[in-house]
Amino acid sequence: MRVSLYRHPCRLTALLAVMACLAFPATRATTTDSEPPASLSPYFLVEGADSAVDRLPLKKTSADVRLNGFLASVQLSQVYRNEGTQPINATYIFPGSTRAAVNGMTMTIGERRIVAQIKEKQAAKKTFEAARKAGKSASLLSQKRPNVFSMEVANIMPGDQVTVALTYTELLSAEDGVYEFVFPGVVGPRYGGDAEQAEGEVQWISNPYLAQGRPDPVSYGINIEMTSPLPIDDLVSPTHELLTQWQDKQSVKLSLKDAANAGNRDFILRYRLQDEQILTGLTRFEADGENYFLLVSEPPMRVTPEQIPARDYFFVVDVSGSMAGFPLDTARDLMARLLNNLKPSDRFNILFFSGGSAVLSPQPLAATPHNINRAINMMNKQRGGGGTELYAALQRAFAMPGDDSVSRNIVLVTDGYISAEDRVFRLVDEQLHRNNLFAFGIGSSVNRFLIESIARVGRAEAFVVTGSADAARTSGQFSQYISAPALTNIRVEADGVELYDLEPARAPDMLAQRPVMVIGKYRNAADDASIRLTGVGGQGAQSWTFRLDEAQSVDSTLPQLWARKRLERLYAVPADNKEVLRERIVELGLQYSLLTRHTSFVAVDDTVRNTAGDAEDVKQPLPLPEGVSNLAVGRPMPEPELLWAGLLVLLMTCFGQLWKRRRALSA
Repeated sequence: MRVSLYRHPCRLTALLAVMACLAFPATRATTTDSEPPASLSPYFLVEGADSAVDRLPLKKTSADVRLNGFLASVQLSQVYRNEGTQPINATYIFPGSTRAAVNGMTMTIGERRIVAQIKEKQAAKKTFEAARKAGKSASLLSQKRPNVFSMEVANIMPGDQVTVALTYTELLSAEDGVYEFVFPGVVGPRYGGDAEQAEGEVQWISNPYLAQGRPDPVSYGINIEMTSPLPIDDLVSPTHELLTQWQDKQSVKLSLKDAANAGNRDFILRYRLQDEQILTGLTRFEADGENYFLLVSEPPMRVTPEQIPARDYFFVVDVSGSMAGFPLDTARDLMARLLNNLKPSDRFNILFFSGGSAVLSPQPLAATPHNINRAINMMNKQRGGGGTELYAALQRAFAMPGDDSVSRNIVLVTDGYISAEDRVFRLVDEQLHRNNLFAFGIGSSVNRFLIESIARVGRAEAFVVTGSADAARTSGQFSQYISAPALTNIRVEADGVELYDLEPARAPDMLAQRPVMVIGKYRNAADDASIRLTGVGGQGAQSWTFRLDEAQSVDSTLPQLWARKRLERLYAVPADNKEVLRERIVELGLQYSLLTRHTSFVAVDDTVRNTAGDAEDVKQPLPLPEGVSNLAVGRPMPEPELLWAGLLVLLMTCFGQLWKRRRALSA
């Protein structure tokens, strides 16, 4: 019997579904159990017809930076101006340095300047909300991640200009004699598929973005005053063109040559000192009855051993949607260089991940030219798409077989655009065992918190690759790092003084020509007290001694810098008891006036300015980081089977319209 499919649309629907499933099987190695709600995805700005509301209230962001030796002091200013006719409440998501100790904030409206107070996060939020409802202008600075902040400004009246300024300090360290200062530019769109696993607030992920190629309307500026105890050499920015005004060989003023679209990527400044010297020594400071010290010591020159043991390298490479285009091109360049730098005695494997994962080989391969070419060819075939399921990829990497008799190194290559960093850190801490974990951040606005913290927990090093030039530089650095440690079994000891609360508690092996940096507290110091650094280098046991009475006592930021280092450890490997961890973080934040995960800065103008009480909520859109495509925005990039499911829905819709039209014509 012949059956008309037009008379039985359900049968046609079922037939189309079967055909689609047979023709296009699933291609992912693994799948996620659930999709994130749409509210937890970044999205493109859609400007409405209501011209009375200023959808772009942030007009200018600028940084005034003072670099003095290995210390950076920064004042970041944000200027908001309401050019509409209705009062607004503005929210702006912006990045910060992973090492920054944010220790102050002010809000200025006209002639009124309000100094912000540090409060427990929920208490600060209640203060801000009460001011907002009362029609008072207020600002609230909160931390979403250690490198992601939010600024909320309430009751910006038509014609108002509100300037919010925050201050922070950070320590700079030299690698191979090169100091680097980084001022992050923009927060890249975070993947929302891991939102249920993320610690703390994740609503900030839902933020508007400007489409790829659209100019950022926010004016952007950086002004740097740099002074050094030694003459400055090789001053360069690989990311921005600079205007330089030399005062003398030891001091210089810097600014941007072209500020247009300068905020869609990190600002990076690198410099050396005369004869590649590294600033070393001991500084101290007394505050509130406690004594703080900072020890910076240059390790011995690296001595290459005659025999280097064989090593296994397991590369974990991100090929998700946010890596599409420029970031993935950069990753290809980096991977080709890393693979070609392997020694014949080394073995390697590659795991590619997005929503799922796939490996180059079931077993590690010898680093022969044939196997390296095979790996590069597979790398070149990768196309960015899907979510960033880093946790599952690392689980698989740790479970991959290896030889217990060789050194095992996991090398992660990613932009780090995920939100559930904490559980990744816990996984690394729990599963690392005999592995070292190196992390390469790819792109112009990397999630440096993830990259640097995961390397810190992984007892190895972090690298950031912003383009092909950096790929050549960092691949060379990586090869030097792994050739031989410069200093191992590092210990900080005391003579005639008691040391406590050291950060880090145990210095890791140093795999590069970079200083050892330890910050801590001391008490009960004798007149001849000294601090001694010992370690084992290429020429055997070595030791350096620093007398406490010869230490400079000039740095008033040491207490905040110590507290920030303590926070880094608490963030990197969170305690099992979340309430105890929270109490420790709040105590640090309140005692040292620091922005933390659980403390915020809030400023309130006591004048009631919005008597009507109504204000439109506005989220300031962000530009896409340089080189990141539109594929990074919106819900996670569908995997192939989801694309075909969407096609099936489209076919069903078309058939439904045809069927209705046929019935109407036959009626």
